[in-house]
Amino acid sequence: MSSIVQEMIEKKLRVAFNPDALEVINESHLHAGHHNDGLSFDGNGETHFRVKIVSQIFSGMKRLDRHRAVNHVLEAELNHNIHALAIEARAPGE
Repeated sequence: MSSIVQEMIEKKLRVAFNPDALEVINESHLHAGHHNDGLSFDGNGETHFRVKIVSQIFSGMKRLDRHRAVNHVLEAELNHNIHALAIEARAPGE
């Protein structure tokens, strides 16, 4: 099921990396019951995502640099909407 934050993530990553493959997975429901700042998270909403992306742009880049590139593109979302982001960034053939 797609949603506003998820759609924005997909759009920004497509523009920035022209990926051969892209999957953005909302994993928020997996975190129900977790505590943040003394509050229990109910698992609803768009706060925890996993990004699987394959792009030629990542060729020759170290893993950390790939993650930094994705984080840079999603900076606004990370500062306002996203609590956790798991990144699986690969170059074609990896």
